[in-house]
Amino acid sequence: MSARRRLSVFLIVKNEADRIDDCLASVCGWADQVVVLDSGSTDGTVEIARHRGATVHQTDWPGFSAQRNRALGLVDGEWVLSIDADERLTPALRDEIDAALSNPALDATLIKMPWRTYFCGRPLRFGRYTSPQGKLFRREGARYSTRPVHEQLLLPERRVLNLKSPLDHYSWRSYAHAQEKHLQYAVLLARHKHAQGERGSLAYASVRFFTDFLQQYVFRLGLLDGWRGFLMAVMLGQYAFHKYAALRSMREE
Repeated sequence: MSARRRLSVFLIVKNEADRIDDCLASVCGWADQVVVLDSGSTDGTVEIARHRGATVHQTDWPGFSAQRNRALGLVDGEWVLSIDADERLTPALRDEIDAALSNPALDATLIKMPWRTYFCGRPLRFGRYTSPQGKLFRREGARYSTRPVHEQLLLPERRVLNLKSPLDHYSWRSYAHAQEKHLQYAVLLARHKHAQGERGSLAYASVRFFTDFLQQYVFRLGLLDGWRGFLMAVMLGQYAFHKYAALRSMREE
């Protein structure tokens, strides 16, 4: 093995003081560069990040895609890891990344890792929130799409390497937070669709509730996660419903 390729990590954050320290503890002192791009935190997030040794920049909030592209412009590593304050690297995952980035024969431009998402105190084993995440990539030519949420990473070439060790994901502080976050994202996507001229209906929103519930609970085996799997399937059905119900309501605004 040769020396590990230079690795930068970036986070875009606002008011994450209750969980950013655990996230930064998993990357500071390991990555060659850690950049935190903050958009107006008032809860001590910035002070925690600086204490951990991250380089902190503060700016306004232009939206998810634009903010990730700003952060991408602040790092200089050959490889970049984009994580959120609710994610944490395990020692096993760091070791796998080290091995991959130290391999002289590495041909990939995107490295995916399993997502171990915690919900109501335990990790989900099935469904949407266990899909591998492409968060580690070669910086040259990379950028993010202009979608308002669930932005897509665009690469000049896409050659994928899949790792085995999971990235821990603590997305929701509570059931209420999970509902708030899904509703926020649903409305953002509805506005994007409305701006593109799409039209929603309550009939379609209702159909999507059931189809998205079945997709998560049955076809993606959420039922094997017990009551947590059922609750998550209901929330994802609600997410789809809210997206198209909000789109319908925007005709009258």
